[in-house]
Amino acid sequence: MDILETHAYHRRQRRNKVHSTLLSETRWKGDSCALFLSLLPFFLSAALYFYLWTPDSPPSIMSAGVKSAPVLLLAAAVLSWNGGQSVLGVVGGLVFSAVGDCCLVWPELFLHGMGAFAVAHLLYSVSFLSSRYTKNSSSCWSRFLYLILFMVGGGYYTYLFSYLQKDPNSEVLTPAVGVYFVLITLMGVLAVRTGNIPTLLGSLSFMVSDATLSLQVFKVVESMQHGTTVVMVTYYLAQFLIAVGDMQAVEDTDDFSKWKRS
Repeated sequence: MDILETHAYHRRQRRNKVHSTLLSETRWKGDSCALFLSLLPFFLSAALYFYLWTPDSPPSIMSAGVKSAPVLLLAAAVLSWNGGQSVLGVVGGLVFSAVGDCCLVWPELFLHGMGAFAVAHLLYSVSFLSSRYTKNSSSCWSRFLYLILFMVGGGYYTYLFSYLQKDPNSEVLTPAVGVYFVLITLMGVLAVRTGNIPTLLGSLSFMVSDATLSLQVFKVVESMQHGTTVVMVTYYLAQFLIAVGDMQAVEDTDDFSKWKRS
């Protein structure tokens, strides 16, 4: 009798395990579908931007709206997915990024746009420090990436310094760019610390986008074929990955909480 009961027990355990696996797969597919649908407006608006290609048009309210729409739609998607907990984090960063997008449509508002993006990086950094993100600060590869990011950030600013000095507004621009470099590098370092792959890749893509933009704005290169395209592709990709990373951080926390309660 004991043998039969033990056999039946193991059969129930296997059946329950299979059932749990199927439920997990079904829930994962449902979450993936919901995530895609929530991000669909971003994809469509980004496609519209590249179709209209407003950088070739004179600065206008319409150009600013088309450029900032994908990021604002990302902010709405993250807000609907996470709720208010991301307002002073990724959602706020996306909103300030949209403000920066609008400012950069007009060249004379470059400093205002850079200031808006600086606030965005600060909000991203605050979000990456929150308890929703996993901390992987002790691993060797993380420390190596910290060092690389600080060296690249500092080295690139040093490289740009002579070009910044040539600008008529260099007294303000040079320290402002320095502060901006500190903030975006800090954001990248904290992204590494989270151990969240989309967040990390998004931060690195943001740095690539800004580096490409700075080469053109500060006239390091006379002309760069498809330079604006590279800037915008890497920029939208960066914002998309940071948004997805924030959504995943909530999912991971929820799963962990459920595990603790079980």
